[in-house]
Amino acid sequence: MVSRRNVKGWSALSVAVGAVLALNAAQPASAGRTVAPAGAVLLSLGTCPDAGMCATARRDLVPDGRRLDLDRTAAAAPVDLALRTAGRFADVTVTDRAGRRVAGTVSPDGARWRSVGPLAADGRYTARLLVERTTGGRRVLHRAGLALTTPAAPRGERLTAELGPRPGRYGVGQPLTAELSHPVPATDPEARRAVERALHVSSVPRADGAWHWVGPTTLHYRPRGYWPAHATLTVRSSLDGAHITGGLYGGPSAPLTLTTGARIEAVTDVAAHTMTVLRDGEVVRTIPVTTGKAGYRTRGGVKVVLGKEATVRMRGDSIGIARGSGDFYDLKVRWATRVTWSGEYLHAAPWSLDAQGSEDVSHGCTGMSTEDAAWLFATVREGDIVRVVNGYGEQMTPFDNGYGDWNLSWPEWRRGSALAAADAGPGTGSGAPEGVLTPAL
Repeated sequence: MVSRRNVKGWSALSVAVGAVLALNAAQPASAGRTVAPAGAVLLSLGTCPDAGMCATARRDLVPDGRRLDLDRTAAAAPVDLALRTAGRFADVTVTDRAGRRVAGTVSPDGARWRSVGPLAADGRYTARLLVERTTGGRRVLHRAGLALTTPAAPRGERLTAELGPRPGRYGVGQPLTAELSHPVPATDPEARRAVERALHVSSVPRADGAWHWVGPTTLHYRPRGYWPAHATLTVRSSLDGAHITGGLYGGPSAPLTLTTGARIEAVTDVAAHTMTVLRDGEVVRTIPVTTGKAGYRTRGGVKVVLGKEATVRMRGDSIGIARGSGDFYDLKVRWATRVTWSGEYLHAAPWSLDAQGSEDVSHGCTGMSTEDAAWLFATVREGDIVRVVNGYGEQMTPFDNGYGDWNLSWPEWRRGSALAAADAGPGTGSGAPEGVLTPAL
């Protein structure tokens, strides 16, 4: 039975070696192959540049703990282990010098193991194999091992990732971000997969999620639903030394740890002219509000708090209203909670008290009394959720005006991941599929 463990991010990218270790029926010396001693395991080493397309020229060897140095060509493709002696893999464990596992999959018949990606440059790896055979009706286990090394990456520029946001405590709607030092275009899906495999996200409590390519240098990460409340999120990169594409290799990137607070949601019902604020699902305050009037309708959908300003100057020309126009304004506004980069806020609007709770008179912001705005300002933090429902405005866009990430359905979000297609195939994806060997959490 092939063991199943949970594949975690670093392993997936640290597998950047293009070598094949195969074990099938031993061939006689006259065929130009190494002959394994009786009862031993025989391996052959080659390259697998593409899934299902491994090089035919293989180097036979008996895995007895000896070291094998891979050249740069071999180290640029995944490792493939295929049994050349009778039996099946009961377990395959490949670890780097720090003891981290390299992710891989075992074929349904148990005769082959293939790494998810190439091994990192300048690496030292240990392969431990457990082969199960049946002899005289009895189950017999054979152990074998091999050390692998990969050459240092060639000199040149490195791809790194600046992980965000900055450390701190956030609301449960805060997406994680990665800004790359070099563009990775959509026309190079294998390079994008290499980057995604090297960017590892974990949360306690657990929340499974996915990266989404916003552009050639930007990725966002979010779970299917919001993050758990009071969670610890950790993001780290194993890009350093990883082969990305051509002559481009990964470089070091600083890790990131942040936490979430209570689940705070501010839900504005435009038709009812109210904002209901919930903490962990319980209503804590209902606030009369006014939203955007005709021609300036407040955007609908899910937004995320971007920041807070105790006092902010708002001018009509910042949103295209000409000076001298009847709609022009120039105001100092208190207790402003920002939800878009273009200037949509939740803020105090003492000049519209008569309209709050009954009429839409703003230029797109959500206005309320000074007391309610001050309370909201003290209650929310960056990353908290603001939802606008039953309105008349356009939908919040996903990426170009703040964090509208949650307005994409989960299938739409997954389509932005270069790994989505691979995850949908057999032997891959979340949930520790059959044949994937992963480290314990």
